[in-house]
Amino acid sequence: MKEQYSELFQCLIKAYYNGRLEEKVTELFEEDNIDREHLAAVISSLCGVGVSLSDNYIEELKEAIRAYELNHKVVNKVRKCGMDCKVDKDGKTRCQESCPFDAILVNEEENTTYISSERCTDCGFCVEGCPTGSILDRVEFIPLVDLLQGNSPVVAAVAPAIMGQFGDEVSINQLRTAFKTMGFTDMVEVAFFADMLTLKEAIEFDAHVKSKDDFMITSCCCPMWVAMLKRVYGDLVKHVSPSVSPMIAAGRVLKHLNPTVKVVFIGPCVAKKAEIKEPDLLGDIDFVLTFAELQEIFKALEISPSVLPETESVEYASRGGRLYARTGGVSTAIAECVERMFPEKLELVSSVQGNGVKECKEMLNNLQKGILSGNFIEGMGCVGGCVGGPKAIIPRDKGRERVDDFAENSAIKVAYDSAVMNAMLDKLGIFTIEDYKDHKKTEIFHRDF
Repeated sequence: MKEQYSELFQCLIKAYYNGRLEEKVTELFEEDNIDREHLAAVISSLCGVGVSLSDNYIEELKEAIRAYELNHKVVNKVRKCGMDCKVDKDGKTRCQESCPFDAILVNEEENTTYISSERCTDCGFCVEGCPTGSILDRVEFIPLVDLLQGNSPVVAAVAPAIMGQFGDEVSINQLRTAFKTMGFTDMVEVAFFADMLTLKEAIEFDAHVKSKDDFMITSCCCPMWVAMLKRVYGDLVKHVSPSVSPMIAAGRVLKHLNPTVKVVFIGPCVAKKAEIKEPDLLGDIDFVLTFAELQEIFKALEISPSVLPETESVEYASRGGRLYARTGGVSTAIAECVERMFPEKLELVSSVQGNGVKECKEMLNNLQKGILSGNFIEGMGCVGGCVGGPKAIIPRDKGRERVDDFAENSAIKVAYDSAVMNAMLDKLGIFTIEDYKDHKKTEIFHRDF
């Protein structure tokens, strides 16, 4: 079923680029023995919108694409299922088993599951968990096409986990060329903006951890981790550092430098599509694409990064920022910055990581009980960190290996030593460590939980 969705998505992309979307959708509905309601839901989701089957479906679909807005749910059921995939002694289905927030409930009367909008965080685990393709996340590419073909500057902001996803030997500069071929104005590494947050998190650590009995929960990367804290462990939120994610920092900084720019995040995570729809973050990022979606887009547009020339760029992201892609990377980057900025505090740094939802819950439960040994708490909702995300293309162990190799070959090792970052911070009015301690001056990186 997922292969069929992949082929359909590529078909829709080609049709839209060629101005034949209406003709292609009409052809699809004319095929024999199709479930028209299901097909309408799938096409709508692959076009990034929510349009139900009607007598005027195609016109409504085109209008929804044209008037695309961010304020929609990401993960939806596209058809009813008979719950034939029950997997455990309690009778849970595969999608229920995959959901960290118990958001998939059973409609006993109709003998099917449904997604609770109150509990669902749009993490996307159920999309991968469903064996029948009955659950999909909306793909935001087709509403983006008109921007790519227009005159507005559009920047691709790529997650640190991108290395190795599109071929062992594909360089970051070949990927930049691939994005330019698609119509993007440029590509930037989100690792660079992770560097900026590394400094902020090091300063938050200095402010909040005065002894071994104090602790700080980092909020940087993972929307699953943040959602878990806010929804399940509310009493711990006061210990969460008030920082946005590197993705949001990228959007805010780029838009500060050029208010007309549109920013598209590309990563392995469905939950990032939900993060940009948070009320206090609306407008910071315009669209989110996953690595899996990008792979299909490359196929549809016949773009092969491995054979493209390199578009050179100055070296600007550090080893530490690039390590954010995997579990433990945030802790490593921030500990190294603490050593540079507050060497007297280094002996206090004792990091502990939750690797995947199960470990995160165990760690936070222990923290509530006061039996956790570490004082810098890092959580990643996916096992392995972002390299293990649900929309990564390669296995997480290989992804970690490629990320580590790329990070170790970085010319800049520690964010604090980056002249490029310091020049960028100057443009933001942040000139000293004291400026970084001033929340008014660092509001661009700030988030209240």
